[in-house]
Amino acid sequence: MNGNTLPSRLSLYAKLMRLDKPIGILLLLWPTLWGLCIASQGRPDPAILIIFLLGTVLMRSAGCVINDYADRDFDPQVERTKLRPMATGSVSTREALLLAGTLAACALLLILPLNGLTLWMSVPAVLLAGSYPYTKRFLPIPQAYLGLAFSFGIPMAFAAVNGKVDAVAWYLVAANLFWVVAYDTEYAMVDKVDDLKIGIKTSAITFGRFDAEAVMICHLAFLLGMAALGWHLQRHAWWYLGLAVAAVLIALQYRQIRGRDRLKCMQAFLDNNRVGAVLFIGILLDYRVSWPI
Repeated sequence: MNGNTLPSRLSLYAKLMRLDKPIGILLLLWPTLWGLCIASQGRPDPAILIIFLLGTVLMRSAGCVINDYADRDFDPQVERTKLRPMATGSVSTREALLLAGTLAACALLLILPLNGLTLWMSVPAVLLAGSYPYTKRFLPIPQAYLGLAFSFGIPMAFAAVNGKVDAVAWYLVAANLFWVVAYDTEYAMVDKVDDLKIGIKTSAITFGRFDAEAVMICHLAFLLGMAALGWHLQRHAWWYLGLAVAAVLIALQYRQIRGRDRLKCMQAFLDNNRVGAVLFIGILLDYRVSWPI
């Protein structure tokens, strides 16, 4: 097939946006849904919910494009990323920048119906998403910066629902940050050998031979943070049942990552989708079903 036909270009753009690999969308979406659910007492406005669903897809896609633009000289040297559209030269830098800008602009148009605070909070959200790829050059744990970027849907959700961002939103951000560091370290463990060769900094490299243990410590901090938040909010049994199931799923991940096998580390990373899902179900049911402890 001619690579310059419209269908083939659209296919390349979709791959550049990682639409064929929706795990990133889901991992960005779950904490946003937790925030919407808590801020609205389990009954988010359908219009706001749809805006955040679509906005998550757009911003994660834009982030992937910027990431590949930033890493265009590194990706050809990494086994997992060497066939990405920019790594192979199938998509130009100009195309990538235009695509990222278009996606960000669409996301901005999407939130225009929301209140002013939400609009203002979109500015740091975009800056965090756009600058994250470059932190791998100098930050020893760039995953912590990613944690901020992947958590910013939470205060935006509170702003959209309540017109303000209270302490609860920031507590949730702090807990989620540990979860992001945990699962993205698992992801970094997949590329650890290649990243060492090309000089990129990741938490998997910084943690060294204790990378698997560091992942579990971050997971534990995340679970304890969510438990403390549930206690602060005076939540009920469904909240803690969701946490208990999430804890079991997380414990199983240690069996996958302790051998540092690439495929098993990748599977552990992917399994975090289930962690996010069960927590969302637990939070939603806790607000919608009366079942106190």
